[in-house]
Amino acid sequence: MRFARLRAAWNASWQQGGFLHQRWEDVQARHASWHEIANWIKAVCLFGGLSLIVMMVDAAGDIASATLKSLSAAQAPSAGGGSGLWDTVDHPIRVFLADQAAHLTVAPAALYAFWQLTGLAGLVGGFLGNAGARIAWLLFGTGSLAMIWSAAPTGGRAAATGLAALMWALASIFALRGLTLRPIVHNHPPQFQPQFNPALHLHATIPAPTPAGDDLAPDNIHPLQR
Repeated sequence: MRFARLRAAWNASWQQGGFLHQRWEDVQARHASWHEIANWIKAVCLFGGLSLIVMMVDAAGDIASATLKSLSAAQAPSAGGGSGLWDTVDHPIRVFLADQAAHLTVAPAALYAFWQLTGLAGLVGGFLGNAGARIAWLLFGTGSLAMIWSAAPTGGRAAATGLAALMWALASIFALRGLTLRPIVHNHPPQFQPQFNPALHLHATIPAPTPAGDDLAPDNIHPLQR
């Protein structure tokens, strides 16, 4: 009897006007706007979205903490000289970061890894057309040139900075792809076009008709009052 009652209640809920039938009708309203859908759907969406945001923030915090710990535990970059074009540009940056990290509470490896990640994010995001990534790419390039100029040997400072500027310019071909300095002019026809229809309006005043019997008497003759 208990299962029979449950089965009867289940079937009654799915009938026209039942509780489950109405909820299914609310779910099937796909073309309704946010203000027109049922309140319980809004509550479920908001609760699910907030839960997802909390989980993402928690996971991002754990990932960032683990990344910082691994970067801090990494060995400092080698300050020894190298050969080649890339070493000519990369070695002054390593030296500059190692000298600055001695006065900070962060490892030189973390500074160098952050510098690399910033350049990579700016390059990839700028290639995809993100404005913030392009700004980061410009700041990355100018900061790198300043570090190279500051830490490069005095005799080859100009050559190292110029070589870095050329490399940065070549990489900017991809990072600043599609960027133009020409102003963009949009010619849209006005939505409202007033129409001028000239017309001449004449206003004439028609005198009132004179009462019968008053047209024969002059205006200066009035009847005698007794």
